[in-house]
Amino acid sequence: MQVNRRKPIVVRRAPGRPCEARVQLAHSVRCAAIGRGSVRALKREGDGGTPIGRFPVRSVLYRADRSLRPRTHLPVRAIRDRDGWSDDPLDRNYNRLIKLPSRRSAEGLKRDDNLYDLVLVLDHNDRPRIKGKGSAIFVHLARAGYTPTEGCIALSRRDLYAVLAEIRRGTDIVVMG
Repeated sequence: MQVNRRKPIVVRRAPGRPCEARVQLAHSVRCAAIGRGSVRALKREGDGGTPIGRFPVRSVLYRADRSLRPRTHLPVRAIRDRDGWSDDPLDRNYNRLIKLPSRRSAEGLKRDDNLYDLVLVLDHNDRPRIKGKGSAIFVHLARAGYTPTEGCIALSRRDLYAVLAEIRRGTDIVVMG
C-alpha cells in the first residue's frame, strides 16, 4: 500500500553557519537554529547534532497556561506539570513522554523559559527506538539570537506557527546537510 505523502518542509544548514538553518515553506524561507553539533548523518545521544533525514511530525505539544490550543490537523496535547521526555538510553521509556520525577535522566517539558510553549514532536528514533541514537528531537521556539539547540530545530514564534499552518498528516520535515 502506498502512503500519500505531502510536500515536505525542508530544513537546510545555512552556508557557512553550522548552527543555523533555512526552513523552506510553500511561499517563504524562514531562519532557524539547529544543534550545536550542526547536522549529523549518524546521530548519537548527547552529540548536540540535528539528525539528517526525513521525519514525520507525530504530534503537537503546547503550554495551555501560555497560549491557546493550536489549530492543526495533528494530534495535540497540553503539556502537564509533571511531563518529561526520557533521554537515558538505559531507560525502558527512552525517547518517550514520561511522568516526572524519574529515576533516570529526563528533560522536563514545562520549562521556565518559553522554548517549549509550542513543540512539534518528530519521528526521530521512535519506531523502532534504538538506544543511544538520540532522543527528544523537536521543532520548538528559538532563543533570542537563534543560539544553537541540543539537536532540535528552533524558530521564532511567528515562523513556528507558519510551519504549523502548512503541516497536515503525512507532512515530513526533511533535514539536509
